[in-house]
Amino acid sequence: MEFCDNYVIIDNSLDRLTEPAMGDYITHAYCSAGICEIWYNDACFNLHKGDSMIIVANRSVTKVVPSPDFQVKVIYVEMGFLQVCAPHSNYGTRGGLSLYIDPIMRLNDDEQRRCERDFDDVFHRVEHPHKYFHGDEMSVALQLLFIDFFEFHSRIYGDVDLSAQTTSVMNRFVDMLDNGDYKKSREVAYFASELCVSPKYLSEVCKKVSGYSANYWINRYAAIEISHLLKDRTLSLTDISDIFGFSSLSHFSRFVQNNLGASPSSFRE
Repeated sequence: MEFCDNYVIIDNSLDRLTEPAMGDYITHAYCSAGICEIWYNDACFNLHKGDSMIIVANRSVTKVVPSPDFQVKVIYVEMGFLQVCAPHSNYGTRGGLSLYIDPIMRLNDDEQRRCERDFDDVFHRVEHPHKYFHGDEMSVALQLLFIDFFEFHSRIYGDVDLSAQTTSVMNRFVDMLDNGDYKKSREVAYFASELCVSPKYLSEVCKKVSGYSANYWINRYAAIEISHLLKDRTLSLTDISDIFGFSSLSHFSRFVQNNLGASPSSFRE
């Protein structure tokens, strides 16, 4: 993959996080002072001094509110290039899913120092690139940062030994969710059939990898997408219900109530 300068973007603020152009990037941030309120997947998270953050779906960030003394280093990595330089480890599957729920990692003192060094190295290499081997140096520098993030995450959440088959099934399941297959069906049996495994096996894989069931992830992805569509006043409730193939408006309303904690009309208020 030939390296382009826009594959890695560095910044000292989170101002551009909600820009549509950043939708194809994954955000890595380290806070060195202050606090920032971030609305992600319709939940509010606070990034404090000494915290790191990975946003795996920039399109799901709706609001960023930093304190006056907030200081941060940010590395945006284009998704395609990230796949090239990601460590050869199955841990990324589990880490990515848990970060989808909570993107913040509270680092201890040693981890904070390591994280700062990693970010400083990437910043330096972006600002002072090698003439002939810039792509290679960026790949290696980012891989070291990712490995440290894996280490931080495994310390916080615990490590799980995943087989190649388990990782493959989970990756393909997540790909289906990313592609919006939950609009076709929200039944575990549908996803299992498409993946050529049994519903029981798919549920076991999801539980082992993420700690949550397959049904949880299907409903989670669908609910977040629905919450975004409910904010679009040009779409009626019937329009949104039809997009997701609900059998009736009452069925759609029950799903929203159960997964978003409010009726569709109340959620819009």
